[in-house]
Amino acid sequence: MTKDADHPANPPGFDGRMIFSGPKALKLDSGEIIDPLTIAWCTWGKLDAAHSNAILICHALTGDQYVAATNPQTGKPAWWPMMVGPGRTFDTDRYFVICANVIGGCMGSSGPATINPATGEAFGLSFPVITIADMVRAQAILMDHLGIERLLCVAGGSMGGMQVLEWAASYPERVVSAIPIATAARHSAQNIAFHEVGRQAVMADPDWEKGRYAALGKQPAKGLAVARMAAHVTYLSEQALQRKFGRNLQDRAKLSFGFDADFQVESYLRHQGASFVDRFDANSYLYITRAMDYFDLAAAHGGHLANAFRNTKTRFCVVSFTSDWLFPTSESRRIVHALNAAAADVSFVEFATDKGHDAFLLDEPEMFATLSRFMQSVADRAGLRDAAP
Repeated sequence: MTKDADHPANPPGFDGRMIFSGPKALKLDSGEIIDPLTIAWCTWGKLDAAHSNAILICHALTGDQYVAATNPQTGKPAWWPMMVGPGRTFDTDRYFVICANVIGGCMGSSGPATINPATGEAFGLSFPVITIADMVRAQAILMDHLGIERLLCVAGGSMGGMQVLEWAASYPERVVSAIPIATAARHSAQNIAFHEVGRQAVMADPDWEKGRYAALGKQPAKGLAVARMAAHVTYLSEQALQRKFGRNLQDRAKLSFGFDADFQVESYLRHQGASFVDRFDANSYLYITRAMDYFDLAAAHGGHLANAFRNTKTRFCVVSFTSDWLFPTSESRRIVHALNAAAADVSFVEFATDKGHDAFLLDEPEMFATLSRFMQSVADRAGLRDAAP
């Protein structure tokens, strides 16, 4: 990782991290403080002279800052290449795109995998519990460092959408437009239940060692893989699973009458679990799922979601998908109703697809076209020229 050179207009393709301490340390909702605070981020495009063309992309649970480039640590491809890049919805020839690894993550930002200088070991469970609001406050510290007072847009899906809503509620004067996709203003009981299954799978693995696995040279690979498998099912839809796999057998002509992966869908899930443990930290999974569970924007504003957006000048485009049962359209409509009650400028679109929750990461041309038109409207209203100088 390269070290930031304290220059707000980082070169295209910048990949670095910065350490903040003292007055710039991060005070958490729990009352604890992360000091020093490390934030890892990437940028694409060029920041214009007025610092008016910046877009912040917020990643989902298992995402990272490499929204438009291959992750050099894991080799995993960019996770939103069809949305971020030259000529895309978030056009890097026109906009300055920023994506930061959330705190609690494991791609360079402060988290349980960070080495505690007092012990020489990873923090593990001694790292403080964090919230979505804490993640956003850390991003605001980064924006201050980059000299960006207002963001032309904050966008993201799933947990990224939660961050978008938190940005709009906590920093309305800093957000010109917001695109929360396939998300909710609070985590449902069902989603908390799925997360708890995943966390218990990790903690039941004997190699978890009460969170000290890194210091002991171990990895709770089996538990984390099962957690990923269970979660991955929620990202898909019954229609997509049936279309892609059905009851097709995996590399065999008949049933084995055993517990190997007889079916293609079993093999697929096992692959998803195995590949995940090679790129993600188990404790980070615990911390980030907990942050999502704690998210409840209405509770933070007197129990009324509309209060979170009172007098906002931010323009919103709320997006959902017909087959998303993890964050169903009813959750998006709840956000829209609250925005309407707050007299906010809001558009809402539900896209018909059988791809489930993961649709926002996949090839959805109608979504690309709709959000491109929205961004063009936002840029026009902001008086942004066609390309950054």
